[in-house]
Amino acid sequence: ISLLPALRVSRPVQCFFHFVSKGVRASEKMAATDLEDMDQYKDMIKKVGRDLEIQPALIAGIISRESRAGTQLKNGWGDNGKAWGLMQVGTNTGDWDSEEHLRQATRILIGFIEKIQQKFPHWSKEEQLKGGIAAYNMGDGNVEDRNVDKKTTGKDYANDVVARAQWYKKNGYDTDSSCVLF
Repeated sequence: ISLLPALRVSRPVQCFFHFVSKGVRASEKMAATDLEDMDQYKDMIKKVGRDLEIQPALIAGIISRESRAGTQLKNGWGDNGKAWGLMQVGTNTGDWDSEEHLRQATRILIGFIEKIQQKFPHWSKEEQLKGGIAAYNMGDGNVEDRNVDKKTTGKDYANDVVARAQWYKKNGYDTDSSCVLF
């Protein structure tokens, strides 16, 4: 799992995430349930992923977890009116289902992954990715150790997003780019 082209990951690492993710089947079922709604955004997700050099499946995994592909939003707002758009960010940039919103939220995610890489340089790339995903949910100051999900929503956010992303990768949200996550 990597953000940069030089940081490629082997199959055993992919299997590691599948194995440790508590509730992987439930996460996969939720991703599958969201697929029909997610597909209306597929081209946009893939374009943003390609442009920002991040796996579209990860973007889809976050969208599935945050807004169930938009089906849980009221006029673009979720979390009792505190978060905006498909990826549920704190600021209202662009329409809730726009490419502009996806770019903003994906840049926020990438920023958190980079912060966690700097904060924990000795962590594996997989741990840094999960830490970045957890930080997207709760802020990087709350990522204190390798148990990144201990303060996340449901105490499973990063594991859930990774499981959903892996499912989306197998179901059409992969990319041909050399700069990929997973």
